[in-house]
Amino acid sequence: MTEGDWLAERFEEHRERLRAAAYRMLGSLAEADDAVQEAWIRLSRTGASDVENLGGWLTTVVSRVCLDMLRSRKSRREEPLGPYLPDPAADSEQAPDPEQEVLLADSVGLALLVVLDTLPPAERVAFVLHDLFDLPFDQIAAIMDRSQNATRLLASRARRRVRGTAAVPGADLARQREVVTAFFAASRAGDFDALLEVLDPDIEVRADHVALPAGAAHWPRGAAAVARAALGFARTARFAQPALVNGAVGAVVVPHGRPLSVMTFTVTRGRIAGIEIIADPARLRELDLAVLDG
Repeated sequence: MTEGDWLAERFEEHRERLRAAAYRMLGSLAEADDAVQEAWIRLSRTGASDVENLGGWLTTVVSRVCLDMLRSRKSRREEPLGPYLPDPAADSEQAPDPEQEVLLADSVGLALLVVLDTLPPAERVAFVLHDLFDLPFDQIAAIMDRSQNATRLLASRARRRVRGTAAVPGADLARQREVVTAFFAASRAGDFDALLEVLDPDIEVRADHVALPAGAAHWPRGAAAVARAALGFARTARFAQPALVNGAVGAVVVPHGRPLSVMTFTVTRGRIAGIEIIADPARLRELDLAVLDG
């Protein structure tokens, strides 16, 4: 085995953990892969002869790359076309792909990723590394070039923001699926009253710019407004198929065999309290989707 082969083999031992961490920091599968690839490029250039802890070294590189990417993303969002939505990792309920199982670990769902995207870059990285990946603050401080106390404060602020938001969808997938199925059935039937029955009075919809209603800057808020909008998409709703999205029941709209949009739902007390929609074709092409059996 050559030195290059040995180095590549060692790197592959850490790839999925690095990708999972990068995904949570960035909310984008493509950007997570870019961050991990950058770590490999730097490792292949420098070698591992002077690296005592390869896993720690790679985590440091990936985290710093992600921090730079987050800062660059924030600086580019001067005139956003719509709220940024993270990529969901979707898979079938019966036979999850091992790679996607890493992304779904610890029940970190799309709802939490949306919350994380509201955090400043440094807070997000500190929170992900400590609260989701159990790195000690001395290591995080070294990664971020800050004192341990400053790093603790970053993670603490992020934790308070996360805890102040709605909970990630629960584990009762059967009940979630029942509510989501009722939503699409009412939409297909044009039944306004039935839609009101499954929607929380204060429901909020977040969507990328492609999924916004024509001429709208954002989706309407509240059950009545969302129900009226859903009726306008009744023809599209007939192509919706249930899918497992980040551990919660969602849907993939697939007309003529091609994904048109991906939706995930937050179900609270038996009603839909939140909907997230991704319809940008470029982002949909990056997703590995599989619908649930009927």
